[in-house]
Amino acid sequence: MTDENNELILSAMGILTHAGDARLHTKEALKHVQALQFDKADASLKEAKAEITQAHAAQTEIIQAEARGVQYEYCMLFNHAQDTLMTINSEIELCSSLIDTFRSFAAMFVKKEDC
Repeated sequence: MTDENNELILSAMGILTHAGDARLHTKEALKHVQALQFDKADASLKEAKAEITQAHAAQTEIIQAEARGVQYEYCMLFNHAQDTLMTINSEIELCSSLIDTFRSFAAMFVKKEDC
């Protein structure tokens, strides 16, 4: 195995680890939304975004290396890591929208109860 392929595999594992942690924080944020704990949901979502940013940085390092001329053999694990990164990034964006939506609904119900 070449040094480049070792680098690619290590990068893929880093992407998968950080993206997986991002998914856990996203699920945690949704549980907080269900309990109407929006501050906690925001904090969990912030952690998810920090993790996905680290995953994205690992991917970007490989892409930049390729742009500099480093050649990598095809690696199914890296392909899987990129797919996982993009899927979880979409989940984070959806979670962010859900938090905003439920926060708005909660505010409307509070206003109705005050009438």
